[in-house]
Amino acid sequence: MPPGRADTDSPESLYLGIDFGTSGCRALAIDAAGEIHAQADTPIPAPRQQGQEVTQDPRDWWRALIATLQNLFAQIDRKQIRALAVDGTSATLLLCDVRGEPLTPALLYNDRRASSQAARIATVAPAESAAHGITGSLAKLLWLMEAGHTGGAIHALHQADWIAGRLTGRFGHSDYNNCLKLGYDAERLVWPDWLAGLGIRKEWLPQVHAPGTHLGRVRADVAHDLGLPAQAQVVAGTTDGVAAFLAAGAQAPGEGVTSLGSTLVLKLLSDRPVSSPKHGVYSHRLGRGWLAGGASNSGGAALAKFFSPEQLRTLTPMLKPEAPTGLDYYPLPAPGERFPINDPLLPPRLEPRPPDDTVFLQGMLEGIARIETQGYALLAQLGAPKLKAVFTTGGGAQNAAWEHIRARQLGVPLRHARSEQAAYGTALLAAGLAADIFGFEN
Repeated sequence: MPPGRADTDSPESLYLGIDFGTSGCRALAIDAAGEIHAQADTPIPAPRQQGQEVTQDPRDWWRALIATLQNLFAQIDRKQIRALAVDGTSATLLLCDVRGEPLTPALLYNDRRASSQAARIATVAPAESAAHGITGSLAKLLWLMEAGHTGGAIHALHQADWIAGRLTGRFGHSDYNNCLKLGYDAERLVWPDWLAGLGIRKEWLPQVHAPGTHLGRVRADVAHDLGLPAQAQVVAGTTDGVAAFLAAGAQAPGEGVTSLGSTLVLKLLSDRPVSSPKHGVYSHRLGRGWLAGGASNSGGAALAKFFSPEQLRTLTPMLKPEAPTGLDYYPLPAPGERFPINDPLLPPRLEPRPPDDTVFLQGMLEGIARIETQGYALLAQLGAPKLKAVFTTGGGAQNAAWEHIRARQLGVPLRHARSEQAAYGTALLAAGLAADIFGFEN
């Protein structure tokens, strides 16, 4: 049993989950039973955006982390901290030297400059690889190579990888969720041979671990500056999306997690990997199981095109979810869809519009619920288990009328997430509690 596991430490032991997004850093402390003891967050300066290029200074991440931890430690006994883990945005990539110093800005998850590089990847990568696409980390790495930014580069790292490296002083380590869009074969647990056809130098690629694997102790000077115990461990983290799934509470094949945010994101726990590039579907490894899913452009952003937050609050109590409108809508904020229909030109379908805004809103909510239902049905058609229950996160999870509409369409029990914070899922990794559930092995 690895050191630092929740069931081998004292009842007072604490475990930290650290979650990075583009706008902020959040840290959360739990005990061995998964109870939250403290949390804190710090904003990060907005990304720099110029056309298709979206970048951020990694040093801003580190400054936000230090400020967040200092706020967190004011609420707990930092000497009780036994381990911590970090999650970050998927496919955010940078190059650094042997000491971990950034040689490039971080190209963020939504940086879309690498279109020609994505086309090259498509000529050599298997269809089921998650490395396809202009926003994948492999396309970003190729762009950096071809733009001449690799002088002195030793490591290609994701957001969570670089932060973990700063904490341990050991760079060049990652997890199989973050590395999926860099081309890692999570089924065979190897870097595939086809990467050589793109001129990728294997020494740049990180050593890949299962989430929750112990990477090493917190570096002595960092531990001293923060007042952490010398034995505090850093364990391998994951992506923010996988961390959010862990936080929600789904544990059995057939249980899904729906995020009702600006977009509609579905994740379904499966006993086998599921992939369909033409449908925008791929799978993350999750210990003994797999996390199949997709993301629709429908969701809160489509609602926001027609209703302000105040209008939504006013109209929602007047909805009649027990009386379907009969409207056949496909709500999108603009033309283009990814899942369950992968069509960059798919137009929104929002006609006819009734004169009553309450009916119009209910029709849109019904349409989003149909997309959710179609998404889970598609995952089952592709080989994932049939849907058994859905945990809900995101702002839409608080809408009781929408929940009624979704329950009727999905035909399975709807459950509220244990936590909506990705940092909580990452804290479960730090405590070893996720390993107990999903059987993570290095």
